[in-house]
Amino acid sequence: MVMVVMVTAAMATENLNRRKQRNMNAAPDIKELLIAENKTLKQALEVIENNAQGICFVVSAESKLVGILTDGDIRRNLIKGKSLDTSVKEIMQLNFTSFKVDTAQSIIQEKLSHIIRHIPLVDENNVPVDYACFSRLHRTPIMQPLLNGNELAYVSDCIKTGWISSQGAYVKRFEKEFAEYCGAEYAVAVSNGTVALHLALAALDIKEGDEVIVPDLTFAASINAVVYTGATPVIVDVDKTTWTISIADIEKNITPKTKAIMPVHLYGHPCHMDEIMALAKKHNLYVVEDAAEAIGAKYKGKHVGTIGDAATFSFFGNKTITTGEGGMVFFKSKEMYEKAMVLRDHGMSKTRRYWHDHVGFNYRMTNLQAAIGCAQLERISEFIDAKRNLAKIYNSYLKEVGCFILPPQEEWAVNGYWLYTAILKEDALISRDDLMQKMMMNGIETRAVFFPLHEMPPYKNYETKSTFENSDYISKQGISLPSSVNITEEELQNIKQALHNIFISIKAR
Repeated sequence: MVMVVMVTAAMATENLNRRKQRNMNAAPDIKELLIAENKTLKQALEVIENNAQGICFVVSAESKLVGILTDGDIRRNLIKGKSLDTSVKEIMQLNFTSFKVDTAQSIIQEKLSHIIRHIPLVDENNVPVDYACFSRLHRTPIMQPLLNGNELAYVSDCIKTGWISSQGAYVKRFEKEFAEYCGAEYAVAVSNGTVALHLALAALDIKEGDEVIVPDLTFAASINAVVYTGATPVIVDVDKTTWTISIADIEKNITPKTKAIMPVHLYGHPCHMDEIMALAKKHNLYVVEDAAEAIGAKYKGKHVGTIGDAATFSFFGNKTITTGEGGMVFFKSKEMYEKAMVLRDHGMSKTRRYWHDHVGFNYRMTNLQAAIGCAQLERISEFIDAKRNLAKIYNSYLKEVGCFILPPQEEWAVNGYWLYTAILKEDALISRDDLMQKMMMNGIETRAVFFPLHEMPPYKNYETKSTFENSDYISKQGISLPSSVNITEEELQNIKQALHNIFISIKAR
């Protein structure tokens, strides 16, 4: 029977302080991987738990490298009957790969693999002075765009023809093609996703004295756009299963001043749109879908963004398709669409140039942005397929670990998986923030879920009838993993191994 190591509170505190003092972006120092050959397996486990690498390098009394020891080696020997007081020297691996510290990097890189993940680098006296591993040579970002299609050709066309501002042909093309892809009729391209929300609300005549219901768990752009109009945001909790706006909380916060509901399709999973639309119809409210994170997501077979009175998308650099910055607004009503077109361009009359019928905005998308968007749109199905395939891979990894609640995927929905996000269970024996730090020690960038709006200074004093148990819980425990469509197999293997090392060392304590 495998014995469980109980690390003392003092030692746990010491390890945590040491990690906090280290640059969060840095892999552990070589000293944090070393253990003397006369130490015990219990002490080796403590070293491995602290360095989050799944390995330690064994040195002699003269500090010379004499072996290596992995968490797997320890587990296998405990199962065979060894005790935690067994000497490291008794079970360490004697057949291992090491290089002189001045070895060419190309040779070292060639030797690294999913089997040989760490290589100690020694000086002329065989003393370890550094080490090589995948995470030290490569950092996996949370998200990066893939721009190897027609992006350069289309942008070059803009430059060659001189059409680089908002008057070029790519803007209209992008509006038309993105609307056709989603099944929308009226589309307005804008300079970013935040102004898309503001323009949508302004076109619907949301103003001072009105209230707009928004979910507590979302990026601040959602609520900021409401504030820009002069209206009052009413913050409500989210559903614990889908992480999207709570239907019950919407209903109990509707007042005579309520003018609109803003459902946010968080991290790519659709909201309960039938119920939201039914409430809107009952109370004569507008519905503005914030689909910034949900390109490719579907609700009962329909693309999100085509259900409410208006909808907005973001094409920021980390979105499923990108224009660098950029956004889009869909409208159901031709009248609202035409109003938005005027407001987007300074409120200028469409029939009398430089005559302003309204106080408008300069929210136009440039031809350069739209050119990139057209190229990205040509590969949108490929990108979305890659997102969903990545979600399947991560689901399998996290099921193996057993310490996570997987991303929502209701039977009536198609999750766009903009950013693969899961919830770390509260009994996982590691905090979410500590897990993020350990992942960064392995060269893997992760991201915390958004802070709840109700906690932040600009929004905490808005009145609401909601409590926020669900958003507080998801925000505290949620973690996003790297979600680029061009993530490599090598990067995925590093993520899998890092999760394995971290949780195996925790469970072995």
